[in-house]
Amino acid sequence: MKRNNITNHYGHFAIYYVVLGRFFFSSEITVEPLDLEEFLMTQLRSEDSALMQELGDFPDDDLKVEQVEKECRTIRHSVPEDGVELDPHVSGCVESYTQPWLVNILPCACSCSSSIYSTDLFLFALPHPHRRPHPLFLPQVKSPTLAGLSDDSSRTLTSSDFDLRGLTPDQRVEGLTAFSSHEELDRFNQEARQGNRHPELFALYPPLDEEDAVEIRPIPDCPKEHTGERILVRCQAIKFEIDIEPIFATMALYDLKEKKKISENFYCDLNSEQFKNFLKPHTPHMDHSTLARSAIFSITYPSPDIFLVMKIDKVLQQGEISDCADPYVNLRESDSAKNKDKLDKLRAQAEAFCHRLGRYRMPFAWAAINVMEVISTAALDVTDSDSLKGGEGDRLSDEDLLKYLADIKKTPQRRIKTIPGCIKLDMSPVHDTPMGCLSTELIPLIPVAEKNIRPIKEVLEFPSNEVYVPHNIYRNLIYVYPQRLNFVNRLTSARNITIKIQFMSGEDPSCSLPVIFGKSSGPEFLHEVCTPVTYHNKSPDFYEEVKLVLPARLTDRHHLLFTFYHISCQQKQNQSASCETLIGYSWLPILNSDRLQTGQFCLPIVLERLPLNYSLHTPEVQVPPVKWMESHKGLFNLEVQAVSSVHTQDNHLQRFFTLCHALEGGATFPVRVREEKIPENKLEHELKLSIISLSSSSLEPLVLFLYRVLDKLFTLIMQPMVIAGQTANLAQIAFESVVSIVNSLHSSQELVRDQQGRNSLLATYLYWVFRLPDPPRDVQTTAATVGNMLLQSRVRSSSNPDIPAPSTSAEDAEVRNILAAKVLVSLSQCHTEYCWIHTILYSVNSSSSYSEHFNNSRAELLKSYIQKLPNLLLFFFFFFFLQQFHEELALQMVVSTGVCRENAYKYAWFFFELLVKSMAQHVSQLDKHNVPRRSRFSDRFKDDITTIVSVVTAEIGTILVKQQKELEQAEKVNISLAFFLYDLMSLMDRGFVFQLVKNYCNQMSAKGVAMPTLISMRLEFLRILCSHEHYLNLSLFFSSPASAPASPCPSISSQSSGSCSFQEQQRILALFELSPEFKQQHYLTGLLLTELSAALDMESEGYDIFSPNRELFLNLLCSHDLDHRCIKTDVRAKVAALYLPLVGIIIDSTNYLDFTVSDTRCGKNKTGGPEDDLENVPPINQSVAMAIAGNPFNTLGRNVYVSVSLLSCSQHGKSIATLPADTSRHLLVCFLWVMKNADRSLIQRWTVDMPPSQLNKLLELLTICVSCFEYRVSFKSQQAKLQLEEALLRGMGARGEMMKRLPLRLVSSPSFKILSRENLRWRKDLTQWRQTNDRQDKTKAELDQEALISGNLATETNLIVLDLLETIVQAVPMADCKDSVVGGVLKVLLHSLTCNQSTTFLTHTFSTLRALVVKFGDLLFEEEAEQCADLCQKVLQYCSSPVDDNRSQACATLYLIMRYSYSNNFSRVKMQVTMSLASLVGKSSDFQEEYLRRSLRTILAYAEEDTEMQSTQLPSQVDELLRNLNSILSDTVKMREFQEDPEMLMDLMYRIAKGYQTSPDLRLTWLQNMAEKHNDRKCYTESAMCLVHAAALVAEYLSMLEDHKYLPIGSVTFQNISSNVLEESAVSDDILSPDEDGVCSGRYFTENGLVGLLEQAAELFSNGGLYEAVNEVYKIIIPILEARRDFRKLASTHDKLQRAFDNIIQRGPKRMFGTYFRVGFYGAKFGDLDEREFIYKEPGITHLPEISHRLENFYCQCFGEDTLVMIKDSTPVDRRQLNPNKAYIQVTFVEPYFDDYEMKDRLTNFEKNFNLRRFMYTTPFTKSGRPRGELNEQFKRKTILTTMHAFPYVKTRINVIQKEEFDLTPIEVAIEDMQKKTRELAVATHREQPDAKMLQMLLQGSVGATVNQGPLEVAQVFLNEIPADPKLFRHHNKLRLCFKEFIMRCGEAVEKNKHLITSDQKEYQQELKKNYNRLRESLRPMLERKIPELYKPIIRPRDSFKRLSFRRAQEENS
Repeated sequence: MKRNNITNHYGHFAIYYVVLGRFFFSSEITVEPLDLEEFLMTQLRSEDSALMQELGDFPDDDLKVEQVEKECRTIRHSVPEDGVELDPHVSGCVESYTQPWLVNILPCACSCSSSIYSTDLFLFALPHPHRRPHPLFLPQVKSPTLAGLSDDSSRTLTSSDFDLRGLTPDQRVEGLTAFSSHEELDRFNQEARQGNRHPELFALYPPLDEEDAVEIRPIPDCPKEHTGERILVRCQAIKFEIDIEPIFATMALYDLKEKKKISENFYCDLNSEQFKNFLKPHTPHMDHSTLARSAIFSITYPSPDIFLVMKIDKVLQQGEISDCADPYVNLRESDSAKNKDKLDKLRAQAEAFCHRLGRYRMPFAWAAINVMEVISTAALDVTDSDSLKGGEGDRLSDEDLLKYLADIKKTPQRRIKTIPGCIKLDMSPVHDTPMGCLSTELIPLIPVAEKNIRPIKEVLEFPSNEVYVPHNIYRNLIYVYPQRLNFVNRLTSARNITIKIQFMSGEDPSCSLPVIFGKSSGPEFLHEVCTPVTYHNKSPDFYEEVKLVLPARLTDRHHLLFTFYHISCQQKQNQSASCETLIGYSWLPILNSDRLQTGQFCLPIVLERLPLNYSLHTPEVQVPPVKWMESHKGLFNLEVQAVSSVHTQDNHLQRFFTLCHALEGGATFPVRVREEKIPENKLEHELKLSIISLSSSSLEPLVLFLYRVLDKLFTLIMQPMVIAGQTANLAQIAFESVVSIVNSLHSSQELVRDQQGRNSLLATYLYWVFRLPDPPRDVQTTAATVGNMLLQSRVRSSSNPDIPAPSTSAEDAEVRNILAAKVLVSLSQCHTEYCWIHTILYSVNSSSSYSEHFNNSRAELLKSYIQKLPNLLLFFFFFFFLQQFHEELALQMVVSTGVCRENAYKYAWFFFELLVKSMAQHVSQLDKHNVPRRSRFSDRFKDDITTIVSVVTAEIGTILVKQQKELEQAEKVNISLAFFLYDLMSLMDRGFVFQLVKNYCNQMSAKGVAMPTLISMRLEFLRILCSHEHYLNLSLFFSSPASAPASPCPSISSQSSGSCSFQEQQRILALFELSPEFKQQHYLTGLLLTELSAALDMESEGYDIFSPNRELFLNLLCSHDLDHRCIKTDVRAKVAALYLPLVGIIIDSTNYLDFTVSDTRCGKNKTGGPEDDLENVPPINQSVAMAIAGNPFNTLGRNVYVSVSLLSCSQHGKSIATLPADTSRHLLVCFLWVMKNADRSLIQRWTVDMPPSQLNKLLELLTICVSCFEYRVSFKSQQAKLQLEEALLRGMGARGEMMKRLPLRLVSSPSFKILSRENLRWRKDLTQWRQTNDRQDKTKAELDQEALISGNLATETNLIVLDLLETIVQAVPMADCKDSVVGGVLKVLLHSLTCNQSTTFLTHTFSTLRALVVKFGDLLFEEEAEQCADLCQKVLQYCSSPVDDNRSQACATLYLIMRYSYSNNFSRVKMQVTMSLASLVGKSSDFQEEYLRRSLRTILAYAEEDTEMQSTQLPSQVDELLRNLNSILSDTVKMREFQEDPEMLMDLMYRIAKGYQTSPDLRLTWLQNMAEKHNDRKCYTESAMCLVHAAALVAEYLSMLEDHKYLPIGSVTFQNISSNVLEESAVSDDILSPDEDGVCSGRYFTENGLVGLLEQAAELFSNGGLYEAVNEVYKIIIPILEARRDFRKLASTHDKLQRAFDNIIQRGPKRMFGTYFRVGFYGAKFGDLDEREFIYKEPGITHLPEISHRLENFYCQCFGEDTLVMIKDSTPVDRRQLNPNKAYIQVTFVEPYFDDYEMKDRLTNFEKNFNLRRFMYTTPFTKSGRPRGELNEQFKRKTILTTMHAFPYVKTRINVIQKEEFDLTPIEVAIEDMQKKTRELAVATHREQPDAKMLQMLLQGSVGATVNQGPLEVAQVFLNEIPADPKLFRHHNKLRLCFKEFIMRCGEAVEKNKHLITSDQKEYQQELKKNYNRLRESLRPMLERKIPELYKPIIRPRDSFKRLSFRRAQEENS
C-alpha cells in the first residue's frame, strides 16, 4: 500500500471511511476548535498577560528526557574483565546492562498534588435529638415508680412546679438588635462566615479508589534482577559423636516434584583451627569470600517438595565409605576414658591422610530438610539429629539422591544406614539484604559491612520453571557437572579415580585460567579442581559442581580440559612421592561454530599425550595417531549448563544477533553461522529470514534478551543498511517482526499484564529502556555522501521503495555541491551552534515538495550557514538520521497490511508509546525558543499521525459494530488512543491535536453502535485527555467565554467576540449554558460537558453509562482545587467560570439525583415505577402525605423532600431512574466547588436574571446538597463515640483530643509531623488516612481522624450552601421576595437544621435566620405561617441542646421571633411555640428538659434586658408563654420515668392528650406524638388509629367552619373505621372558637391537612395488614378528591385500593392479627394499678411465656426480683392470701368472644379481629378443688371480659370494665371438645390444597390406637349408659349426634388420606383404616342406642283443619 492512497482523506466535515467493507456516515460534527497556537501567540488580551505568563503556555521544561542512574545492588556493576577487546554483541550487552535508564519526565504532572496547609478544626457537635450526651450531662433520674402516675393525678396540666427565675441564664448573643441597617447586618454575617474557612473543599472529600481510575497510567516497575522468595540459612554447627578429622559441608536446594536441583552449591567449613592446620600444606591462602557460613537461597516457585540437602565430605583415606563411618557409629566422645587410645589413633591417621591426600575428598554422609515445613511452622532454629545418612559408593548421583528423597517422603520410617550426629541451622526469610553480602559473582552487595565481618553469600537459583524476566545485569557463568565414568574395561588398577578440571585458553599448561570458583576456606578462584574420589570404584558416579566465570571474549582455543588420575591412598615402598597416576585425557571446546556448547555430553578418553591443536577439534573427531580408550567409545558423561546474559542458547536469536553484527561491519565475509557460511551478497536474504524466525524463538530466551532484540530491530527500522553497495530493504520486515513479537508476548498466558491490558515487559521496556537507535558506527562518510543522503532523505524510506522520488532539479545539484565542498570534522565542536541547524533542517524537511522550500534563496541561506559553521556538517548528518525514527515508525504503521496491520492496531498502545518516547527524545534536543511547536514535526509526519488516529478510531468502531464480545478490547484500544493524544499535547502543535480529537469524536458518532456504548467510550477518552497536567491551559480558562475571536467556522456567530455585559440578562444566563462559542473557546471542556449532558440523559432512561466514569468531573475539580498554581482567588474564580455550564447541567438533572444515601461506596441505581420506589422506602413513603399537608412535626423530615420529589416525578408521568448515590454525590460536590469559587457578583447577577422555575430548581438542589453531605460517621464502639463527644462538649476540640490519645511513639515520629499539618486533608499519598470502608482493622486514631474530616466536610459544604442562600436573598429585589424566594430559602435552612450539623455551621445558620426575621418578619408570620411553625420547632429543639453555643444561638433566634411578631402575630407564634414544645417533648426519648429550662430562662433574660420593649406588654407576654412551656416540661419528667414501659408511657401520653381536650392544636400534637411512638415500636395499627382520631378532630373543626357535602360530618363519619372515634366529638363550639387568633391555625385544620392525615393512616393500616380499614379510610378521602377534580390523585388512590384488595385476596387467610392477654396487677406497690385488669394487645404469634418474661423483667427492675411474683395459673386471685409487701402479676391468654348473633356479621378473619371489646378465657376445675380430674369430674369455667374501648385503639392495653362467668358440666365439656375435633377434621379434609401432614396428625389423634382420653374413652364414659337424670337426656343425645358426625368425618378423612399418601405410606394407611374400622365398630352400639323418652311418636290427625282449631290447641295445652 502506498502513502498517497491513505493520507489526506481526513479532517473534513463529512467523513466517509471504510472499515472492512462497511460504510459509516458521521452525521454529528463537533464544533471546530480554535487554532490554539495562533490564539496564544496573537490574540490573547493584554489584561491577561500576567495570567498568560503564569499559566497560559506550557513551561519550557514541560517535558524532559532524563537519564536515571540504574539502581545497582552491588557496589559496582558486573562487567567483563579489563583490557579485553569485546565483540560487538558482548559490548552491546554490557552497554545495555550498565547505561542509565532514559525516562520521559513531566515535571508539572504532580501539580495537582495537594499542598500543605495548617487549618483549624471546626468544633463539631451532633445536634439533639440524634446524639446522646456524655453521662456527666445526664440528669440523675430516679428509678421509675408506678405509683407516681396516680400521685400527681390531681395536678392540672398548666401548673408549674419549677421556678424558672431560680436558674442562671446562658450567655447572651451580643448586639442582637444593634444593627442600624440590613446591609450592615448582611455584611457582618458574611465576614463571620468567611472567617476560618477551608480553602480547598476537596482536601476534605474522601479520595477515590485509584485502581478504577482509567486516567492513571501505571508506571511500570523499574527493571531489576530477578529474585524469588529469599531464605537466609546460617550453618551453626555440624557435630558427630566423635571429632577426629576435618569435614566439609555442601548445601543446595532440590525440588522433588520437578526432579531437579534448583540452586548452585554453597560450601561451608565449620572445622576448628586444629583441623584446618591439618590441611595447611594444600591451602596456600584463604580469601575472605570463602569464609562464609551463611547463604541466602532464592525460591521462585515455592513448593512443599523443596528440600535443603547437605552433603558432607571428608579427606580421602583408605577404605570404603561404610568402613570410614564405623568409628562414628560405634565410638562415643563421652566414653573418652574407654576409647581414648582408639580416638588418638584415629586422629593420627586422619592427620597423616590430610598431609598426604589433603587436596582430595571422598563422600561421607548427607542430610535433607524440608524447607517449606520449617518456614510454615516458623521453626527458625532447626536441629536435625540422627539424620545423617551414610553414603553408598555406587549411588552418589543426583538421580539417586532424588530417589532417596522420594522414598523418605513416601515412607519416613524407611531404614537407611545413619550416622549419629547433629546439624544446627538457623533459617529465616529475608526481606532486606543483610550487611556483608556477596553476590553470586562475589561482588559485595549494598549495604557494605563497616567491619570485616564473616560474609554471607547469595546462592544462584536455577528456577524449576521458566522465569520471564529480561536480563538486567552482566552475568557469564557456566556450571560443569561430571556425572559418570566407565573404566570397567581398563586393565590397569584404576580404581580410586579423580578428574582434574581446568579451563584452558590454549594447549600449553600455562594457559589454564583462574576462572573456577573456589570452595570454602581457600582461594577465591582456582586454576583447577579435582572431583571427590569413590574408593575402589572403576565406574564412579560424581556429584561435583564446578562453577566457572566465562571470559567475555571467547575464541576457538578456549576449552575444558579433563585429566583422569588414579589416587594411591596408601604409599608403597617403591612408589614415588606423588600419589597421582595419570590415566587419560578428554576435553570439550567451549565454542562450537561460534556458539556456546551446553547440554549433555559423552566424551571419549585419550590414553596418551594429547595431540597438537587438539583444542581446535571436538573429541568426537578421531585423530589417527591418538590412542583412544575402547576404540574411541564415549566413556565420560558430563553436563554443562550456562547462566549467561550474553550467550543466547537459542538458535534463532543467535543467528539474528550474528547477522546483525555482520551487517554493522563487525565481521569478515563469509560469515559463519553454525555450520553455514554466508557470503555478503546473501546477507540481506539471510538476515530477513532470521528476522522472520525471531517469533519462532522459545518464549523464555526471547524474553531474556527482549531488550536487545527490540533495540536491534528498531535500529534496522531506522538506519539505511548498505550491503554489497546496495541499500537493504529491511525496515518493513523489521517492523513486522516487532509486531509479531508484541503479539506473541500479549498472547502468552504466562506473562503479566497491567490493568490497561499492557504487557508489563513491553511497558517496562518503553518507559525505562528504549532510546533512539545509535547512528551507524563505522560508516566512512565523505562530504559527497553526506550531501547525497541529505538530498535523498526527503524521500527516503528504507522500507518502501514504491514511494517515488521527485526528479533532481538544478537547485538540488547546487545544494549538493555546497555540501560536498566542506570538510567534516569532529562532532564535539558543534554544540554551541546547534540551534542554527534546525532552521535549515525544517526548511528542508517541512513540506512534501522539496522544490517549493529549498529554492535558490534557501540554497544561499544554507551556503552562508555552512560557511559560518565549517565544523557542523557531520553533526547535522547524525542529527538528521536520529530524528527520522518517529517518521519511519509512523510510516510503517500507515503502510502495514494484513495480519501485521491488524495486530499493530490491536496493540496500538505499544507503538503509540514508542512514537511518543522517540518524539520526546527528538524534541528534547531542539532549541524550543527558536523552533515553534508547529515546526517541530514535518507535515508528512502529521499526515501519518492523522491517518493512524483515524484508522485506530475506525478499528474501535468496527469492533463495537461487529464484535460485541470484544468490547473490552475496544475499550483498551480507546484508552491507548486517548493516552497517545494526551502525550501529543506536550509535544506537537496543540491545534493539530485538537483536530485529531475532533475527528475522533466525529468518527465515534457512527450509526450502528448503541448510543450508551459510544457515550461511555467518548467519556473515557475525554477523561484521559482532560487529566492532562495543562488541561486548564488547553481549555483557555483565563479567557472570558465571550472573548474569543471570530470563529473560522461559519456556523458560529461572529458576535462572540464582544464583551460580556452584566446588564444583559441573556448574556449572563448564557454563561451557564453550553453555547457554540463556549465549546469553541474551551474546546476540551465543551466536549466533556456535552458528553456529560448526553450521559445524564441516557442515565435518566435507565442506562448505566457512568459506572466507569462516575468520578470524571470530581477528579478534574479535585486536581484544580489542590493545584498550587490555583491558589489565588482570581485564578480560582476563572477556573470556576470554566465550569459554569456544569451548574446548569446539574440543575437540570435534579430529578435524577439520588441523595437518600450519602455513603460514597454503597449507592445503587433505583429503577422502576414510582409506587414501587415508594413502597421500597417505608420512611420516605410515610412522609409523603405529611409533606403534602406540610407536617412540621415529622421526625423523618429529612426524607420529606425525597418523597415530594419522587411524587412530583410520578405525577408528571416520568419514570424514576436515579443516578447511583456516589455519582450523585460527586456531581453535587462539583456543583458546590463551582459555587464556592465562582465570582460572587456573577452569581448574584445570575440569580437575579434566573426565571422563577429555575430558581426553584436551584433551591431544590441546595436542599439535596444538605441531605447528601449530612454528617454520618458511624463509631465502631459507643465508648469511642462518647469520648469524642465529651471532648467536643468540653470545647477542647476533637483534634486536641485525638492528639492526646495518640500513642507517644506515633506523635514523636517524623511522619506524624507531616500528618499533624495535614490534619484535615484527604491525602491520596498517605494511605493510612484513606477512608476505606472495606478495612475492618482501623486504629482508634484513624477512626477519630475520619470522623473529624467527615464532620468538617459536612460543615464546609453546608457553609457553601449558606453562602449561596445569602447571595440569593440579597440579590433578588424586594418585590420578588414577597412571593416565593424567602419561603424557598427558609425551607432549605429548616431542612439543614433537621440534619446533623456542626456548631460552626449552626452559629452561622441562626445568624441568617435572624437576618431573615429582621428583614422579612411580616412576610414570614403572615404568608409563611406553616414554615414559621417549622422554624419554631427547630429552634426550640436546639434550645434543648447540651452544647452551650447551639443553645445560646437558638435562644437569641427564638426571642427575636417573639420580638418581631409582637405587633400583629404574637398569639399565633405563642401557639406554634407551644405546639412545637409539645411535639418535641412527646417524640424525643433523650430529651433534656434541664437544658430547655435553662434556655427558657435565657429568653426571659432577653425580654427583661430589652430596653426598647420595656414600655410594651412583650415582657409580660413572654413571661406568661415561658411559664406555660415550663408546665409542659413538667410532664416530661413523668414520661421519662416510663421510657422502658411502653404501655405506661402511652397511658401517660393519652392522659396528657385527654387533658388538652379543649385545645385542639395541642391535642392533635399529642395524638401525633403517640402515633410516632407507636410507629417506632412498629405498632402500625395503633399509630394509624391515632391519626384517625386526629383526622376526626380536624373533621369536627371543619364541620363547624364550613358546610360542604363532600366533607365528613364530624367524627360520626369515622364510625366504620372505629367506634372509639366518637370521643373526638367532645370538641364543640361552646368550648372552641374557630375565629380566635392562633386557635386551630395549624396546617392540619384544612382540607389538605385532613387528607394528609387520612392518607398516612391508610398507609399505616396497610403496613399493619388491615387492608379492609384502608378501604374505609379512602371512602372519606375520595369525595374530597372528586370535589377537587384531582384525577391524578384519584388515580393514585384507586391504584392503592386495588393493591389493598389484591392483598386481601392473596394474603387474606394467612394474615396474623394481634394476640390478646389478660394482665392483672395485685399489690399496693402498683399504686393505682392495684387490682386492675387490662387486656394487652401483642403482635401475632406471641406466646404466653414471651409477654410474661417481658413484664417480669421490667417489674423486677422496678421492685426487685424478691418482690415480684408471677402467678402461673388463671384461677381467681384471693387478695387475702397475698403478701402485702410483694407485687403480683397474673397473665392469661384470652380469645375474642362473640355471641351467636354477632357471628352472622363477622364472617371474615378480619371482621373477627377488628372492633373487639369482649374476650374469653377458660379455667378447668373439679369439685374437689383440683384443676384436672377424670372425664366425668372435669368442669370448665368460662370468663368473659369487656373492655372500655374496642381494639384496635390508640393504646395497646385497655381497662377491663366488666366480667361475666359461667360453668360447663363434664358432659358439656365433652360435647365442646368433640365439636371442636369434628370441625378440625372437616376443615382439613375439605381444604382446596390439602395438607397431608396436618390431616394425618388429626387422624392419629382421632382414630389412633394409643390415644389417652380419646374419643372412644369419652364415648364409654358418657354414652355407655343412659343417664338417670332426665335433665341430661338432651346433653346425652347431643353428644351421641356429635359422635355420629365425628365418625363420618373420620371416614372422609381416611379416604382423603388414601389419595394423598406416597408409596412408602401404604402400610400406615392400612393401619389407619384398621383403627378407624375398630373405632366405628366399638362406637356402633352406643351410637345406635337412643333415649326412648326423646323419641316418642307424635300422633298427627289427618284433618288439617283440626290441627289448626283453637279447641284442639287448648286441649293440648291443658
